[in-house]
Amino acid sequence: MSYLKITQDEPAAATDGVWLTCIECGETFAPFEGIRYTCDDCGGLLEVRYADLPTFENFGDEGTAFHGGVWRYSAALPFNTGVTLPEGNTPLHEVPRLEDKIGVERLRVKHEGMNPTGSFKDRGMTVGVRVAQEVGVDRLACASTGNTSAALSAYGSRAGLQVLVLLPEGKVAAGKIAQASLHGARILEVDGNFDRCLDIVQNLADRGEAYLLNSLNPFRLEGQKTIGLEIMEQFDAEEGGFPDRIVLPVGNAGNTAALYKAFRELEASGAIDEDEIPKLTGVQAEGSAPMVEAIEEGWDHIERWDDVETKATAIRIGNPVNAPKALPGIRETDGTAVAVSDAEITDAQRTLAEEGIGVEPASAASIAGLRKLRDRGVVDEDERVVCLTTGHLLKDPDAAVEAGTEPEPVPADTDAVLEHLQS
Repeated sequence: MSYLKITQDEPAAATDGVWLTCIECGETFAPFEGIRYTCDDCGGLLEVRYADLPTFENFGDEGTAFHGGVWRYSAALPFNTGVTLPEGNTPLHEVPRLEDKIGVERLRVKHEGMNPTGSFKDRGMTVGVRVAQEVGVDRLACASTGNTSAALSAYGSRAGLQVLVLLPEGKVAAGKIAQASLHGARILEVDGNFDRCLDIVQNLADRGEAYLLNSLNPFRLEGQKTIGLEIMEQFDAEEGGFPDRIVLPVGNAGNTAALYKAFRELEASGAIDEDEIPKLTGVQAEGSAPMVEAIEEGWDHIERWDDVETKATAIRIGNPVNAPKALPGIRETDGTAVAVSDAEITDAQRTLAEEGIGVEPASAASIAGLRKLRDRGVVDEDERVVCLTTGHLLKDPDAAVEAGTEPEPVPADTDAVLEHLQS
C-alpha cells in the first residue's frame, strides 16, 4: 500500500503544509476545500499528511512534557489549537501486582478514561470539531456504541454546533446515553446494530445533511495519534526507552491505525528507529472479532460480521472501517491480534480494579488479551508492555455493579455492624 511510506514531498494540493492522501491510489487533495471522507477517484481511505514531520524536540517547551494535553503536539496536527475542554495528558499507571501475575518485565496501563468525557474519543473530537469549524458546517453527526456520541455531544456543544447521534437501540450503556442527552444532542435509536447506524450516517454525510465525525474522518485520527506520542514520551521519561508492545482494544480500529501513523511519522522524521516502533497488538471480544479473523487467516481485508454480541459494548462492531489502515499496522510492527471471552474481560476488569484503575468492559480487553498471549508464549517475559484502557468504569455502571461485590444489608446499629463483619 502506498500509504506505508511517509515522505515530506508536498503536493500542489497542500494548504499550509497539510494535505490528504489516499492510502490506496496515492491521489492528493487540499485538506479544507470541500468535504470528503474518502478518495474521489477510488473510494479509498484518506490520511492527513504534513510537510514538516514531528520530532520529540518540537513538542512543547522543555520542562512542560505531558502537561499540555493533545495540543502540546500541535506540531503533528493540522492546527495550533482546537475546540478543547482540555483533553489528553492521561496517566500511565504502574500496576506492580498485575505486572507480576502476568509475568512481563514491565507493564504500564495508559488510562484514557481520564479524558473529559471519560474516553479516548475526546482526543479525536478536539481536532475533528475544529476542522468542522474550518469547513463551515452547522450539523455534526456520528454513529456510536456510546463513547463517540458522548464526546461529539460535548465538543459540538462547546463549539455551538448541532449534534445528531445514531445509536443501536438497546445496545448502548446508560452512562453514555446520559452524556449525549445532557449535552443536548439529538439522539436517534436505530433498529439495527452499530454498523447499520454508520451506514446511515455515511449516507446522510454523502447527501450533505451532516458532517461525519466517526473515525472514517481522517482528521479524527490525528487527535487519537497523540495517544501514541504521549505513551512514547511518558514511557521513555520513566523507563529510559520505549515499550516493546502496545496492547489495545479494537472496535472500529481507529486507535490501531492512529498509533501506527504516529510511529511512522516519528520514524520518518528520525525521532525513532524502525526497531523502536512498538508491536501493535489488537484485542477483540470473541463475539465481535473480524480483525482477529483477518490476522489469523492472513487476509489483507476483513469480512464483515453482521451478527455481533459482547458485553464489551464499546467494541461491539462487525465492520471496522479502519481495517485497511490497521491491518498493516499490526503486521508491519510484528504485532498480532487475539480474541477473548466476555468472562475473561470481566475478570480483567476486576483485576484492574484491584490496582485502583476503574474501566468499562471494553477497556479491560487489553489486559485479558495480554494474559492470553502471555499464556500462549506469544508475549515474552522480558517484554515491556503498555496496555491501553479506553473508557472509564462509570461509562457502564451496570457492568461495574455486575462485576463488583454485592451490597450487604445491615441494621442501623454499630454493634450489629460489628457482629455482621465478624460473622
